[in-house]
Amino acid sequence: MTRLFSMAALAAASTATAAWAQEGLEIIGTPVDGAVGFQPAATELATDLQWLDGMILVIITIITLFVTALLAWVAIRYNAKRNPEAASFTHHTPVEIAWTVVPIVILVFIGAFSLPILFKQQEIPEADLTIKVTGYQWYWGYEYVDEGFEFESYMLGSPATLDENARPDDANVTPFVLDEHMEAKLIDAGYSRDEFLLATDTSVVVPVGATVVMQVTAADVIHAWTIPSFGVKQDAVPGRLAELWFNAEREGIYFGQCSELCGFYHAYMPITVKVVSEEAYAEWLADAREEYAGIPRDRVLASN
Repeated sequence: MTRLFSMAALAAASTATAAWAQEGLEIIGTPVDGAVGFQPAATELATDLQWLDGMILVIITIITLFVTALLAWVAIRYNAKRNPEAASFTHHTPVEIAWTVVPIVILVFIGAFSLPILFKQQEIPEADLTIKVTGYQWYWGYEYVDEGFEFESYMLGSPATLDENARPDDANVTPFVLDEHMEAKLIDAGYSRDEFLLATDTSVVVPVGATVVMQVTAADVIHAWTIPSFGVKQDAVPGRLAELWFNAEREGIYFGQCSELCGFYHAYMPITVKVVSEEAYAEWLADAREEYAGIPRDRVLASN
């Protein structure tokens, strides 16, 4: 609890850095009301998964249509009116062989495509950037392992992001309620009411085209770190360190959610990832080192 409230000031102080990293970025990975299908794929992993889903859907559709047509044909061709005397045979070897062999062939065919995609997800490549993410009730902690700093990320509008001293209008904001005051807070952070329950006060910022390895764990109960547009999802289990990886191919803002029921405020621990150019990332990184690690910007720039 102390950790929760102690971060309120830090969350307010980091607003400038978070807003800066959002300038000029398109919101890409987000749910859309009334839409059907996947969010736009931003990684090779997501592209592979969506292609595999489409291929399996075609196979399932063909099987469903075939079985439906077969049932209809049997019902019409072999009903009691057309066949007053029922057949008495009990076996049909060719048919039994067919309904055993054909499903096996179909499953082997699907496995030939799905297993390489699964192995690609599980084989973690050498990282250009390593980030440790820790799930808490109910927010995320991020540590840039090689950079020596860490920060925490709360949903915009949660109590930890409200600071009347830094933003007087926060006195009018009701946590977790979308009204005109909450909308104003979202707009101040560079978002709109459409990003309510999705936007966070601080974001994971990564360079486009970089191989990012996320080390995933939790501090209390099981959570799950998920970004649909990246095609990644990994349970965060206390006492265990799991890994996932992605390589974002397109600059933009992507949202995710905790995807493992983790308690009362499970619905209020979203994830925001901003994919930026290498130049923008280098500038953000210098600011982040100064803000979170206390390293003066002139020293950061000199070390680079």
